[in-house]
Amino acid sequence: MDMEWYWALATLVGMVIFFMAMGIPVALTFITTNIIGALLFMGDISGWTQIADNSTSLITRFTLGPVPMFIMMGALFFHTGLAIRVFDGLDVLFGRLPGRLCYLTVAGGALFSTLTGSSMANTAMLGALMVPEMQRRGYNRRMSMGPILGTGGLAMIIPPSALGVLLASVANIDVGKLLVAGFLPGFVLAALYAVMIFLQIRFRPDSAPAYSVEMPPVKDRIILFCTNILPMGFVVFMVIGFIILGWATPTEAAAFGVLGVIILAFAFRMMSYKALRTSVEATVKVGAMVFFIIMSSTVFSQLLAFSGASAGLLDWATGFDISKYWILLVMFFILIALGMFMDATSMMLITVPIFFPLAQQLGFDLIWFGLFVLMTFEMAGTTPPFGLLLYVMLGVAPKGTTLFQVASAAFPFLICDAILILIMVLYPALALWLPSLM
Repeated sequence: MDMEWYWALATLVGMVIFFMAMGIPVALTFITTNIIGALLFMGDISGWTQIADNSTSLITRFTLGPVPMFIMMGALFFHTGLAIRVFDGLDVLFGRLPGRLCYLTVAGGALFSTLTGSSMANTAMLGALMVPEMQRRGYNRRMSMGPILGTGGLAMIIPPSALGVLLASVANIDVGKLLVAGFLPGFVLAALYAVMIFLQIRFRPDSAPAYSVEMPPVKDRIILFCTNILPMGFVVFMVIGFIILGWATPTEAAAFGVLGVIILAFAFRMMSYKALRTSVEATVKVGAMVFFIIMSSTVFSQLLAFSGASAGLLDWATGFDISKYWILLVMFFILIALGMFMDATSMMLITVPIFFPLAQQLGFDLIWFGLFVLMTFEMAGTTPPFGLLLYVMLGVAPKGTTLFQVASAAFPFLICDAILILIMVLYPALALWLPSLM
């Protein structure tokens, strides 16, 4: 069927939004859209055959290997109990610092992000662990939920990020470089969160009341650091260090990461048959869903190209005599608006086939742009009224907590996210320096 590019774009994207609004799961939404789109734009049943052939080659790429590995790493980290050991070690190190549980959340969350790669898992675990303890210590709701909502999103950009691997695969950019690019901005963001906590406590000391803590001797603290925290740094090095040094591909480094977590679990006598089985089951379930989504979304990209929608949109968007940064700002607000109503994966599948070719045409570095998109996904996840992380927090928060309270707690940390994006726009080297060393 011949139609103008804007009608083709509206038809394909409109079908996706319509099916999602009906409550159809993301993967089924895209496969249904692809089947109807193939009939509309390819004319006959042969389009379906082409989709089936393309799908098989798409999900057997070596570059997708890190996805199940990172999921396995996070699952083992949680189910073996290694996560609790890290928190115990950090808890002692922070000592009598005012608002120490907030800082503990940021430090623990930043470290967990490197080992889980899942924002939802990060937010759920930190919420279940920290909110009851903070409430018991007299922290107000804003201070007990805000740092967790901010830090839970760090999992999107601090490697290894499962969403980062998915984005790189869908956008067809270098997986290793995108993972490494998130390292420095991720820790800058964690530092911005710590500054925001300091300012909140400074202006409202009663929001995080001080309480006495029994401090162990320096020798015991050093031992705790060496046994509970340092080994996790070893696992992070096995993943990120191996990629930067060129010793392993992202897939191989991810496998080393899983091996590192298994070795630690056995070393601390925390590995059990139940933990291993639960972790493998979680990996198979989540991994299968991710691969199905990658398959469906890449076929969707091909349909956009075949129908002429991609080329038409590129010509139209680059035809304006305005700065590329104004177009970047428009893309930012589109992602934020979409994030109010759908999760990061759904947003990615709709926007990546359109935004990445446009970014390339405008002259943006695609690794930098990939990190920009991940950061925007993080902001969108905590944007009311329907940011997914807000509802995860609402699920683990004390009874009586309202969505407004959760959203207002997240707001100061959204400001930190916006500051980091601005820094990245002004100083792209923050994201591109580490990948340049590879």
